[in-house]
Amino acid sequence: MNSKINLLFQKSNIGVGKRKKATARVFLQPGKGDLIINKIPGEKYLQYNTSHIDMIKDPLKKLQLDEQFDIIAISKGGGLTGQTEAIQLGIARLLCKFEPNNRLILKPYGFLTRDARVKERKKYGLRKARKAPQYSKR
Repeated sequence: MNSKINLLFQKSNIGVGKRKKATARVFLQPGKGDLIINKIPGEKYLQYNTSHIDMIKDPLKKLQLDEQFDIIAISKGGGLTGQTEAIQLGIARLLCKFEPNNRLILKPYGFLTRDARVKERKKYGLRKARKAPQYSKR
């Protein structure tokens, strides 16, 4: 199994994930489970938020691969939650690219679904996207 994994990861493969304004390019390499985001240790970058860290590693945990790969991510735009979900999507897509059978395992958990919700634009005559000024009868 390990020789098969090493052959797969010698190629430069990238998993791309997006969420709101956040975009993440994800690389996986054989290792011991380290997380690096924008050249900073993942725990420090995510401000030691365990829910964000667990969310990123969930696709690997479902496949029992969390201790076999180091995650290297380059993330831009949005906030920490958007970047976290973008990295998670990138990891899931990358795992499916390597082994198509992983798709059957990850799909029911929703790891391969791109959340298309984005901020709605502000319209003229309104205060926000849908908030109108207070109506005055007289």
